Amino acid sequence: MSIFSKLFKLFLTVVLMPLIPMALLLTFYQGKVKDSILGTHANLAQIVASSINQHIEDLGWRLAFGQNLAEVLRAGKDPKPVLRTALTSNPDFLMLAVLDKNGKEMARVGEKSFLAKVPTLDLSQDEFLPMPDEKNLSVSGFEVVEGRPVSEFVTPLPGGNYLYGIMSFFGLLSRVQEQYIGRTGQIYIVGQDGQFFYGNNQVPLHIAPEQMQKLFAGKTHLIPSVRGPKEVFVGAFAPTPIWGTYAVVLQLKAEAFRGLYYTNIIILLFMLAIATLAYFGALTFAESLGEPISALDKAAREVSRGNLDQRVDENLGWGEFQTLIASFNKMTADLKDYQLLQVQAQLSEMKENVFRSVAHDLRAPLLGLQGYLYILSSGKASPQEEKEYLRLMDEAARNLSALLEDVLDVSRLEAGMLTPHLARVNLKDLARYAVDTLLPAAKEKGLEITTTVPDMWVQADEKLLRRVVVNLVSNAVKFTQQGFVRVEAQQTARETLLSVADSGIGLTPQEQQTVFQKYRQVHSDSRGYGLGLFISRQIVQAHGGTLTVSSRPGQGSVFTLALPNQEDK
Repeated sequence: MSIFSKLFKLFLTVVLMPLIPMALLLTFYQGKVKDSILGTHANLAQIVASSINQHIEDLGWRLAFGQNLAEVLRAGKDPKPVLRTALTSNPDFLMLAVLDKNGKEMARVGEKSFLAKVPTLDLSQDEFLPMPDEKNLSVSGFEVVEGRPVSEFVTPLPGGNYLYGIMSFFGLLSRVQEQYIGRTGQIYIVGQDGQFFYGNNQVPLHIAPEQMQKLFAGKTHLIPSVRGPKEVFVGAFAPTPIWGTYAVVLQLKAEAFRGLYYTNIIILLFMLAIATLAYFGALTFAESLGEPISALDKAAREVSRGNLDQRVDENLGWGEFQTLIASFNKMTADLKDYQLLQVQAQLSEMKENVFRSVAHDLRAPLLGLQGYLYILSSGKASPQEEKEYLRLMDEAARNLSALLEDVLDVSRLEAGMLTPHLARVNLKDLARYAVDTLLPAAKEKGLEITTTVPDMWVQADEKLLRRVVVNLVSNAVKFTQQGFVRVEAQQTARETLLSVADSGIGLTPQEQQTVFQKYRQVHSDSRGYGLGLFISRQIVQAHGGTLTVSSRPGQGSVFTLALPNQEDK
C-alpha cells in the first residue's frame, strides 16, 4: 500500500470518526421527524373525521320536524307537505320518505330525476333499519349517485314509523377536499373496500384497493408508504361516523420528506467535501513525504547495486528527513571507504591465493624441469637423449604456462574480475578427457574408472569447466584405494547434472560442510593446499550452477555438478 493510501485512510478516519455518532443521532432525529410529519397528517385526518361527525350531529337538529311529522301521521293526514317543507329547508336533502313500522315505504318527496332512480323502499329485512324503541340516527356509507357522494339515513319517529332520507355530502366533501398540504397533499374519503370518493378537483391516484384495505386493517393509523403506479405517498387516516368510510390524508413522499432529503444531501455534500479535503491533504502531505523517501529509495537501490557514489540532496527533506538524508550520505561515504579497504584486502588475498595455487599446481612441472636441466648440465646424456629431454622440457614449459594462466583466471574469477566465456560444450568430451587423463593413475591403483556420459550440450567456458571435471575425477582417484570411479550425467527440464561417484573413504557430515572451504584439507596427510574444490565451486557458481556432495564415511562420495539449461539462462 502506498504512503498516499495510508495517509488518505488516516485522514478520513480522523475526520470521519466524530461524524459517526452524529450520523447515528441524525438518523434517530430523522425517524422522529418522519413520525412527526405523519403525526401531522394523522391530526388532519382526525379533524376531517370530526368535521364529518359534526355534520352528522347537525343533521339531528335539522330533523326536528320529525315530531310534527309524527303528529300528522297520527292524525291520518298526508305527510308530503311536511316532507316538502323540510326538503326545501335543507338543500343537502335529495329525498325524504316515510316508512311504516315494518320499514316499507308510505310516502316520498324529492327531485323527480332522483326519485326515478330510487325504487320503492322496503327495509324490512335490512339491518340498517334501527329498532323502533331506539332513538339513534343511522347513517349508511357513501354511494355515488349522479356524480354526487350521497348517504342514506334513517331515524325512528314517535309512534313507530321511520323517517328515511338521502343526503348529499357534496358540499361538505368539496370544502374538505379543497384543503391542501403543500402542493400534493390532499384529503380523500375512502370506503372500507379501498375505493376512493374523488371530488371535482381531485386527480385519481389509482392506488390499489387491496393496499388501502391492508392499511385500514393495521394497528396504526399512520401510512408510512403506499405506492401508486408511479409515485409513493405517505399520510394517515381516521375513521368517520359515516358507516365504513375513512378520512385519508395522502401526500407525495418526496414532498413530505423533502426537508429530510435536503438535509441528507447537505450531509453527503459535507462528507464529500471532507473526503475531498482529506484527499488533497493526503496528496500534498504524501508528496512532501514521498519526495525524500523516493530519493532515498532510489539511492538505496543504486547502493545495493554497488554504486556508492550516490548522494541525496538534503534540501529535499524537512525535519527528521534532513537528519536521515545526512545519515544516509555519511553511510554511503563510509561504505565507499570500507569498500576500498575491502578491495585492497581482496587483492592481497588474491595474490596469496595465486601463490598458493601456483605452489599447489606447479610444483611437479617445476621439479620435472629442474631434473631435466640437471641431467643436461651433467653432460652424461647422449645427443638423442638431449634432444628428447629438450622436447619434454618444451612441452613441460608450455603446460606450465597454460597451467599458470588457468590459476590466474580462477583467481580473477574469485575476485569477480573474470567472466566465463560461454560456448556450447559437450559434456561427453569433457568426461572422456578427464577419464583418459587419469586412467594411468587409476590402473596403477587397480581402480575401475568409467564414464557413461552421452552427448549432452551445455553453455559453459570449456577450459574452466574441464578444470572442474578433472579436479573432481582426480580427487576421486586420489581418495579411493579400491573399487571404482564413475562419471555419469543426466538432463532434466531445467538443468544438466554431471556426477562423479567413487567407492573411497567418504566424508562425515562435518567434513561435507567444510570440504569446499579455502585451504581446508579434510585429510591432513594428503598433498595440496585445499584449493581444488574451492576453486571448482567458484567456477561452477560463476556459470550460475551448483556443486554439491553426498557422502558416507567408508562408503564413498558423489560430487554433483548442476548447470542450468540454455533456455533457463
